[in-house]
Amino acid sequence: MIIRIVKLTFETENIIRFENIFNKSKYLIRDFDGCNFLELYQDKNNPNIFFTYSYWENEDALEVYRNSDLFKNLWAKTKLLFSNKPEAWTVNKKETLN
Repeated sequence: MIIRIVKLTFETENIIRFENIFNKSKYLIRDFDGCNFLELYQDKNNPNIFFTYSYWENEDALEVYRNSDLFKNLWAKTKLLFSNKPEAWTVNKKETLN
């Protein structure tokens, strides 16, 4: 399993548009083959910054998603709303404490 963290920074006037795009597509993303978990975070101090946090079976599953029509369509709509270049990390979970 891998975890994908993506930082997205939006123009203030585009936040609602992004949230609408995410809300319309979140179940499609979560139900995509290989995706086991999906969350969206908004920075507490800077509401223009969002993070997506998702669990994927492996890097191949993530790449299939990134090359899918679903991702390409969502990304085409979302990237128009950015105020800064997005940042992304693919990480391995090392430890969880509950």
